[in-house]
Amino acid sequence: MKLNSNLGTIAKEIICLLYVMLFVYAAVSKLLDFENFQVQLGQSPLLSAYASYISWMVPTIELLVAFLLFIPKWRDYGLYACLCLMTMFTAYIYIVLNYSSFVPCSCGGILEKMSWNVHLVFNFFFVGLAVVAIVLNYRSKTEKISVKNKFSPIKAIPIFISLSIVIIIALFVSSEEIMEHKNPFIRRYIKRTVQLVHSKDLIYNSYYFSGSSPDKLYLGNYTTPLQIISIDTSFKFQDTHYIENSDPKIHFRSIKILVREKYFYLMDGSVPSISAGSTEDWEISIKLKGLPYFTTAEPIDTSSFIFRNNNGIKSANILGIYTANNERKIQYKPSLLKKQIDGIFDTDGILHYSSKMKKAVYVYFYRNEIIMADKNGNLAYRSKTIDTFSRAKIKVSYLKNETVRKMSAPPLTVNSLSTLHNNLLFIESKIPGQYEDPALWKHASIIDVYDISKKSYVLSFPIFKIGDDKLKSLYLTDKYLYVLIGTKVLMYELKENLKNAMQTDQHTSIE
Repeated sequence: MKLNSNLGTIAKEIICLLYVMLFVYAAVSKLLDFENFQVQLGQSPLLSAYASYISWMVPTIELLVAFLLFIPKWRDYGLYACLCLMTMFTAYIYIVLNYSSFVPCSCGGILEKMSWNVHLVFNFFFVGLAVVAIVLNYRSKTEKISVKNKFSPIKAIPIFISLSIVIIIALFVSSEEIMEHKNPFIRRYIKRTVQLVHSKDLIYNSYYFSGSSPDKLYLGNYTTPLQIISIDTSFKFQDTHYIENSDPKIHFRSIKILVREKYFYLMDGSVPSISAGSTEDWEISIKLKGLPYFTTAEPIDTSSFIFRNNNGIKSANILGIYTANNERKIQYKPSLLKKQIDGIFDTDGILHYSSKMKKAVYVYFYRNEIIMADKNGNLAYRSKTIDTFSRAKIKVSYLKNETVRKMSAPPLTVNSLSTLHNNLLFIESKIPGQYEDPALWKHASIIDVYDISKKSYVLSFPIFKIGDDKLKSLYLTDKYLYVLIGTKVLMYELKENLKNAMQTDQHTSIE
């Protein structure tokens, strides 16, 4: 009996020593590489929103538990703390493996080299050791005092394990809600989001994205404005298409060609002129009349457009809807764009239209705001990008008796390039968030992804420069993200996390 008691005491001491070594090593590793540890926590789907607190709490608690195990009269508390902490770590990894797409390891030291599955087995083993030590410690006490503790390990262990799991689940649910809808400016960089599959050198850097069909990408060229090239999705075949100016009396100054489904649209807001035709023959068959001047426009269908021009108060930007059905009608929507400083520069941005969602989206350049409206121009909602700049940081000078406005200082650009397809909005951000590596921003453009149907942030990923050339345009389809960098067009395949987030059902609508 005494031999069994001695063996139990030795086993308990060994387990306590293993835990002390584990927690001291893990805590010191985290503190020595604290910045990296905090960055990794910022990427976790369970802990992103609480990274600033947990990054200090975890190593502190690990050291405190190790200290408790050294003091015999506090060892009970230390062993139950070991059980709770290791159960939380185990539940964390289980959720990572089964309910998240990617989370960097944030354990520190040699533990970081383990695969997630090996780490899960490792944690289960230490949970088992904690249970054994608690039982041995309980037996040694009851043998000495010959009194049974009412709160025995049989009752206590399941309670502490259950409570630890509930805490981790609660952190997961609350953190996801905060990250998606109340983001504290923490980006979630997800690996294997897009994969480069093709690239092609266009020789010239004057191309822009016109649109796409299921098997082709279309690009316009600012220097040859009536010419369109199409590239198949294998990037092996390229065709050139020409659109004839059927009305030589029109003197175009700023032509842009858009391709939407089976139609092309020849637009010039400075004339103003919008013509349309089929991509089967590239001949103009529709000419819209009574158009307003516009600075940008997006087709809703072949007879209606959403546009922006400077017909607002004091020449401010304003959005409107043009419709040519039955009788021509122009409806301005002055409540959509909100003036902060001058109404022109401060409301500048990019206009998009999603035919699947039947929604128009406007992304401001100089503030963290997205506007969504229905096809009639009625406001659906205003939403925020994840950065914190809600007011435009620009300086405007008024010249020639306030008839001319110019930027008097470089503006702070918040959202740069953007592209919309179905419910997913990709935005190139210019503002670094919390826990981000400055080196990444030197070599890449950062793309933030939003789901306009849920008003939520989804994830972020980098598009790396080619030499000194940075990203200059984006275009998104059901399966691919196309980018222009310098003279090259690149095709990235969307991976499962983005494909799953995109609503491709033909009948999907959030109206």
